[in-house]
Amino acid sequence: MLSYTTIQEAEAALGRPLTAAETLWFNYTATRSDYFLYCHNILFLFLIFSIFPYYYLFLEFFFSNSIKPYKIQPKVKLSFSDSIRCYKSVMRVFFLVVGPLQLISYPSVKMIGIRTSLPLPSMWEIVAQLGVYFIIEDYTNYWIHRFLHCKWGYEKIHKVHHEYTAPVGFAAPYAHWVEILILGIPSFLGPAIAPGHMITFWMWIGLRQIEAIETHSGYDFPWTPTKYIPFYGGADYHDYHHYVGGQSQSNFASVFTYCDYIYGTDKGFRYQKKVLRQLREGLINNQEETRVLHNITAKDHKLD
Repeated sequence: MLSYTTIQEAEAALGRPLTAAETLWFNYTATRSDYFLYCHNILFLFLIFSIFPYYYLFLEFFFSNSIKPYKIQPKVKLSFSDSIRCYKSVMRVFFLVVGPLQLISYPSVKMIGIRTSLPLPSMWEIVAQLGVYFIIEDYTNYWIHRFLHCKWGYEKIHKVHHEYTAPVGFAAPYAHWVEILILGIPSFLGPAIAPGHMITFWMWIGLRQIEAIETHSGYDFPWTPTKYIPFYGGADYHDYHHYVGGQSQSNFASVFTYCDYIYGTDKGFRYQKKVLRQLREGLINNQEETRVLHNITAKDHKLD
């Protein structure tokens, strides 16, 4: 809750008039507690999980012929009922695990110093902090993801997420409840190290989940704005990880590609791309095509 009750008091404290955005923020938050504002995360996550995957379903069911060239695994198609079944499973975990976790984690947010006060952060501050959050989360998530692909981690926890060998948007948060709790740690580390405003925190939570939905969409659209982000993996990159399956030793990173490159865990993916390029250029004849593509999975299993 803000420490002043009128706009005049706020302007006197800042020593300048409020911006239009700050006036809106003041009018909305002046009489609301910080805990109430923090709990907006629950609503935002619910809306993101419920709405954004439908963008890909809409394109798939109404523009299937137009977007067919961009489907990463064209031979696999999940029915609408299967997508809804996935969504229901996600919502069950959301209401039983994610929502309650958000409700009880507020003290940690206050402890690290996420603020709701004026002034609002500048656009540069928001962009810089979001960049830090994505990098920290990506690096930490990489190692947790690698651990979840060891025999114990995969069999006990991570195999739930890999039920979808050709992922769809709804499958982004589809996982064992323990995995959801574990992967909450990388998401929280960035704001803990570089705490900012609640608005930045909201944007971080929202953008990270939207990114996850995109990378699990099953489509590699050329018009996606994220293609302009340096070292960004995207749907094609992460789809390979699901395609290979539980024993995959490739593409563990959640957002960027540099960790996999540095630690040599993108070899299977690069080998696949090399083979596909040779097929397109006619360097491999049709008789060899099936044999080579089947060898990709085996090769990825052996690479470490």
